[in-house]
Amino acid sequence: MPVVLDPDAAAVYKAFQEAGRPAYESLTAPEAREYYRAARIVSNPEPPALESSKELAIPAPHGTIPARIYTPKTLRKTGGLAPCLVFFHGGGWVIGDLDTHEVVCQKLAHEGELIVISVDYRLAPEHRFPAAVDDAVTATRWVAANAKDLGIDAARLIVGGDSAGGNLAAVVALTARDGGPKLAAQLLVYPATDFSRKHPSHREPETSILLTHSVIGWFGDHYLGGADSSEWRASPARAKSFAGLPPAYVLTAGADPLRDEGDEYAKFLKDAGVPVTYRHFPGQFHGFFTMGKLLNQANVAVTEISAWLKTLG
Repeated sequence: MPVVLDPDAAAVYKAFQEAGRPAYESLTAPEAREYYRAARIVSNPEPPALESSKELAIPAPHGTIPARIYTPKTLRKTGGLAPCLVFFHGGGWVIGDLDTHEVVCQKLAHEGELIVISVDYRLAPEHRFPAAVDDAVTATRWVAANAKDLGIDAARLIVGGDSAGGNLAAVVALTARDGGPKLAAQLLVYPATDFSRKHPSHREPETSILLTHSVIGWFGDHYLGGADSSEWRASPARAKSFAGLPPAYVLTAGADPLRDEGDEYAKFLKDAGVPVTYRHFPGQFHGFFTMGKLLNQANVAVTEISAWLKTLG
């Protein structure tokens, strides 16, 4: 069935076209980052009031990984400790930062009544694969090791992210299954899971919206360089086994080149006995999750995910 955009998504797409924004693949990586950062001003919803927002510096072999910890006014505490979502932002491993995803992290903290730690992993092409993976794993392990000092219940540690960040969350979940720490769940918002680009959604004209088919190649070239794209740390769908992974929430969008690989990954998890909550937004495009000012379905997604987070304990 052809993809039909929701009316508000169609209006947003039309506005982006009429604005005459240059394609990311025609820019340098630093230029693309600035365009992406600027777009958040018109698309991000109003942030909720939180108890606090603080900067973190997570120790790493190369120095430190910047991060930000969001604490809502209401926390679901057990024994004085709260659940925590370690979040990795999207942006094709090339663009995006703590600020571009600040409001969505704040909303998840507020509505999910949990601590959210957003991780500013190293970006390509300055730092190619597996730098982002290494940072995501290092940050998650550090949070687990320092959970009590952060007011976090290590038994209720969740990883999540959107797009490239969903890829990193899936890879961290696979890594943690085999080497720790034990995770309570994984949140995968339209995740990139397979660099083969063999799925039909990578060829349908109506999915080439904002995240176009050509810019996916640009992101991949920057991130991977000459690395093997079939390695599971790049393409988690190529992992040998999905058994024993934590419960997952997988979200996909209809007008998204990554739609079919996200759907397939959910099936891989289900077939391996992993509890999966699957949510599809047929009339939305890739990237809608952070656009709550313009797209109400983004706010619906945050609310539904927050309700799922609460079911985890």
